[in-house]
Amino acid sequence: MKTLIKGEEFAQFALSIIIFSQLSFPWWVFPALILVPDFSMIGYLINTQSGAFLYNLAHHKAVGIGLGVAGYFLGIPALLLAGVILFGHSSMDRMFGYGLKYPDSFKHTHLGSIGQ
Repeated sequence: MKTLIKGEEFAQFALSIIIFSQLSFPWWVFPALILVPDFSMIGYLINTQSGAFLYNLAHHKAVGIGLGVAGYFLGIPALLLAGVILFGHSSMDRMFGYGLKYPDSFKHTHLGSIGQ
């Protein structure tokens, strides 16, 4: 089952690259921004609950899709880009086994424990 889920996440990551390729940004913008959502881990400096909340907000695919759709319909390319990056990053993370976080520990995710 893990292989199937990783394959599905890879397909979604590939989709984010395909969508990005249709935008008017230079190619280097995608790799330059793909790790930006990880800055949300700064919340863990406060406590695990704040960290999990900020991390999950910046790694939720529905948030990425919502930003992208809003950017498309409002004609705001930067917002569309943010949605594509967030969606792609979230897919990439899940492909590597990093899921949404529970508030008790960074390693406790909806995909299981990290590192096991």
